[in-house]
Amino acid sequence: MKQFSTLLLLGLFSMSLGAQKMNSTKKAIVASVENHKENLIKLSDSIWEYAETAFNESKSAEVLASYAEKNGLNVTRGVADIPTAFTATYGSGKPVISVLGEFDALPGLSQKTVPTKDPLEDGAPGHGCGHNLFGAASLGAAIAIKEQIKSGKLKGTVKFMGTPAEEKYFAKVWMVEAGIWDDVDVNVSWHPGANTEADVQSGLSLIDFIVEFYGQAAHASADPWNGRSASDALELYTTGINFYREHIRPTSRIHYHIQNGGEVVNVVPDYSKLWVRVRDPKRKIMLPTYEHVKKMAEGAAIMANVDYKISLVSGIYEMLVNRTGGEIMQKNLELLGPITYTDSEVAFGKGIQKVTGKPEVGMDSKIEPLRETEKNPGGGSTDVADVSWNVPNINLSVTTAPKDTPWHSWAVVACGGMSIGHKGMIYASKAMAMTMADLFENPKLVAKVKEEFKTRKGDEVYEAMIDGPPPIGSN
Repeated sequence: MKQFSTLLLLGLFSMSLGAQKMNSTKKAIVASVENHKENLIKLSDSIWEYAETAFNESKSAEVLASYAEKNGLNVTRGVADIPTAFTATYGSGKPVISVLGEFDALPGLSQKTVPTKDPLEDGAPGHGCGHNLFGAASLGAAIAIKEQIKSGKLKGTVKFMGTPAEEKYFAKVWMVEAGIWDDVDVNVSWHPGANTEADVQSGLSLIDFIVEFYGQAAHASADPWNGRSASDALELYTTGINFYREHIRPTSRIHYHIQNGGEVVNVVPDYSKLWVRVRDPKRKIMLPTYEHVKKMAEGAAIMANVDYKISLVSGIYEMLVNRTGGEIMQKNLELLGPITYTDSEVAFGKGIQKVTGKPEVGMDSKIEPLRETEKNPGGGSTDVADVSWNVPNINLSVTTAPKDTPWHSWAVVACGGMSIGHKGMIYASKAMAMTMADLFENPKLVAKVKEEFKTRKGDEVYEAMIDGPPPIGSN
């Protein structure tokens, strides 16, 4: 009996080890990504250098689209009436698996590839969210899958979605409305980060709107009584917002950015403008807060005796998590194991941590167990969430910067243009393509992912929070 138990345990252990081995398709995927590695790095570095902001990513979109065409994918440019949005498709039939690629930069974050703040050009944009890595890695995954479909190892359709303007206007919302994901079974995405994990956390829904006040100009000293100050209204409004913060849910956030508060000191301003954002982990809580913040603009206008106007920019949902997909991704991360770093890369990371006042612990790429999904996560927002309410989404975070790095900062730009970012990008490409292969090879997995999607969505009807065409050409 003891001998039988020992043999049984050994057999189970052997089966466990066997389950952790790559099959021939995944080995071919890893080889494909390695084969394209240098070109993917060149793509990423080109986009890093272009550093184009929302809806201005013409060069960045084109280098990705051209490389997709060069590798046999069928490219459609200018989808959803957005010049820098495109799709790249290969294959036929089901399943249809898509992968997202972003490539827009943030204003004012120009930075050299050094671990201290040192801009390439003062005031110029930079990839402070790592989107130069995002688009290139995702395209690498799509090409790896394309090669397996062409060889006959996989059957179905792969679609790379070139999605601009994530940082400011949330272009995916317009792309969703245009039906870009209508035929897709499962979507796969990733984001650069300071850790590596199958991401089964949600995020914050938000809505963006512009408030403008219109008054009457006058000489600020000679006859101010003839003026009605739009700047007064702006200050009254922001004061009201700041008092209101005490009375919103602890999970909610309100931000604003003053875009015009007047031109010169000796003129009563007749115009003012600010951008306002309201967030919460739940859209159903965010929306009533938004409605109240809008009402406060009327109150400010009444007090300052001016007129006002509110214009919706866009809004996005919280992420609809898919743990079934997360479990598939988790197994592939465990197959790949953690990223390893050279001594110089660790020193680079510690240099950034020193300058930014963080513990000098270096890089964190260990593969943790799949985390429980938090009820009210903190963090940011993304228009990937709107995709996730229309098609099941599997998400991934991969280390591309040192632990505790301030995001949307020069430090992320520095790492994204050198080997730390490159390693994370190549890793993400492999992990996503391997996960996509699991879906292509196993229709039951696709069905399980879709079943969870339907259960979590319930009877919620998706309503895009946009009003009119995308604001291309806006500042």
